[in-house]
Amino acid sequence: MSFGIYAIGYLILIIGVAYLAHLMHIPQSYIVAGVIILTGIGVVTGVQSTRHKDPS
Repeated sequence: MSFGIYAIGYLILIIGVAYLAHLMHIPQSYIVAGVIILTGIGVVTGVQSTRHKDPS
């Protein structure tokens, strides 16, 4: 799976979670912090799952 597809899927997930948090009247600072944390987790897991192993 390419990193681009993985990133788009994670972006859709983050937008959905942030929108749900907004509807639940969670303070905006918590939503922003959650989005930053989820973005970091998404990048790390995306790189780990799409990285190719060295043949050596």
